[in-house]
Amino acid sequence: MLQVNNYNNALLQEINFSFKPHQKITILGSNGAGKSTLAKLLCGITPSKEVTLYNQEVSKIHPKKRTKYINYIPPKLEVFDEYITLEEYLRLSQIRTYLEPKNILKFLEIEHLIHKPIHKLSSGEEQLAMISSAILHNAQITIFDEPTANLDPKKSQEIFYMLKSKLFQGRIIITHDLNLAYHLGYDILYLKEGRIDFLAPSKEFFNEYNLHHFFGSSIKKVEQFIVGNL
Repeated sequence: MLQVNNYNNALLQEINFSFKPHQKITILGSNGAGKSTLAKLLCGITPSKEVTLYNQEVSKIHPKKRTKYINYIPPKLEVFDEYITLEEYLRLSQIRTYLEPKNILKFLEIEHLIHKPIHKLSSGEEQLAMISSAILHNAQITIFDEPTANLDPKKSQEIFYMLKSKLFQGRIIITHDLNLAYHLGYDILYLKEGRIDFLAPSKEFFNEYNLHHFFGSSIKKVEQFIVGNL
């Protein structure tokens, strides 16, 4: 479905992997490892002939057609119309689903924000707005860049359950939250200094050897949780 063949740039080196329909991958790595750079490459923001989707170069697929296949949710919401309301923003995202924005917002318990201008949302509210837009978009692959950033524990738990549900088809999650990655149970792609250092099922990553190999003594596994070793 989505294929990267020996991609190299100033940050990423020798990137090779394929993403199959309905696959689920979590991308991990330290700050500056190239996680967001890889995400932008996969969705065509960064054009490259080495990245193909259904044997077509991603960046050359017509934008309207590409919306069916892939959607990138950035870590921060940016809009150019300072007067657009949350409802108007979500209507623009209502591409491949019959779900109503008000029902998504009700589920997230933020329906009171429906008429609020986007630029007046808090950072946490912006994060929930982008998650809502991803549900309404309903692409074959959704790439979430730090989907639980700026969220309180209750909202983070709600997003976790949404990511585990059938609301999304194929999904790629970029996160620093190892506990989230562990409980999602997706395949793990670990980037180290711009290279893929690990790509395998979650259960193979979250063992004592690999946790120590990648994180040293900074974390530990306590029963069914990955916690910081402070």
